[in-house]
Amino acid sequence: MNFDQLMARHKDAVYRQMVRMCGNADDADDVLSESLLNAYRAMHQLSDETAFQSWLAIIARRTCGRLKRREALAPVLRLAELSEHGIEPASNAPSIDSQLIEEETKACLLQVMAELPPLYRKVYELRDVQDLPANEVAERLGISVAAVKSRLHRARSLVRAGIDTGLGT
Repeated sequence: MNFDQLMARHKDAVYRQMVRMCGNADDADDVLSESLLNAYRAMHQLSDETAFQSWLAIIARRTCGRLKRREALAPVLRLAELSEHGIEPASNAPSIDSQLIEEETKACLLQVMAELPPLYRKVYELRDVQDLPANEVAERLGISVAAVKSRLHRARSLVRAGIDTGLGT
């Protein structure tokens, strides 16, 4: 039997294996094409034609493995290529400007919280800073849940106004 006949008989079964192994039809097509080319070039090494499907599947699995390794290394290779051209990737760290803004906002918030009347400050700290449920805040402070909600609403209004004033917005 010649290569074309063997290929026609067994390529579909190997293709189905490659779809499962590679994870998608496009990669399986590429792997099968490359594997058939490699099998054709090495056909002289096959001593038993009945083993063609197994032999082709082994070639295809190895080809798929190489493809997966190449895909896994692609981001690293792209970064290396950028570095060779003097381009450094952007850092995930926040910029100095955003760090300064964050620090300024935090300092302003802490100042505004310190200036809240104690009646509102405690409710604000327990609900919005410590994230406690309203019923637990009410129990801790010995007030009703409605009073917690009312004081929290007033505290939030004072905090917003204080931040607007403090940051000059």
